[in-house]
Amino acid sequence: MVDVRAVEKSFGEGASRIHVLKQVNLQARSGEITMLVGPSGCGKTTLLSAIAGTLRIESGEINVLNNSLEKMSGHALTRFRAKSIGFIFQQFNLIPTLTVAENVGIPLLIQGVSSGKALTRSREILEKVGLGPRWKERPNKLSGGEQQRVAIARALVHEPPLVICDEPTAALDAQNGEIVLDLFRQVARSPERAVIIVTHDNRIFSYADRIARMDDGEILEVREQLHTEKPHFVHEHAH
Repeated sequence: MVDVRAVEKSFGEGASRIHVLKQVNLQARSGEITMLVGPSGCGKTTLLSAIAGTLRIESGEINVLNNSLEKMSGHALTRFRAKSIGFIFQQFNLIPTLTVAENVGIPLLIQGVSSGKALTRSREILEKVGLGPRWKERPNKLSGGEQQRVAIARALVHEPPLVICDEPTAALDAQNGEIVLDLFRQVARSPERAVIIVTHDNRIFSYADRIARMDDGEILEVREQLHTEKPHFVHEHAH
């Protein structure tokens, strides 16, 4: 689903130039959760932005769903993102003046779906994340965990084959974190999608199928994880 090969990216010029991505190689497969982990400033979010097509790279190649992002025009890339990628952000990015269902329907409206059809589809996906009865509420009436589920529903409403998440559990307690990660597992497997999560949150590592460890702009290792039992959200005080 995602194939990153020898990707390089720098910021700045001359003496202030910072080499952020250094010959990065990474693959993400359909039906799996790939977690990208590492210290702050190591290049995780830059790599995620490159995979999402919101940041152009200097060299190398990124193929998403058999499309070379470097070969796309800006307009084609914008259309591809709108159709094929779902985004889930740490801060939820919900619009406070819209209802929950209206927030969820935004990706469909961007694609030209009628408001009536968008509302129907929004309510369907809200049922799947356990928020069907709350569709008329404004975001400020929901808990943090519920707002995150709205953000997940918004990312899935247009059925994208690739879902990208930036620190999706950092603001959540253990109970809501477990609900959200169980949802991500369902998202990855039914129907199969590639899910890429950038995270510092070691409480959730057991949910990954593959963990790519990154430091100083490089992928140091990629570890496969076989799930012989249901993964669990590690509570803060567990030993």
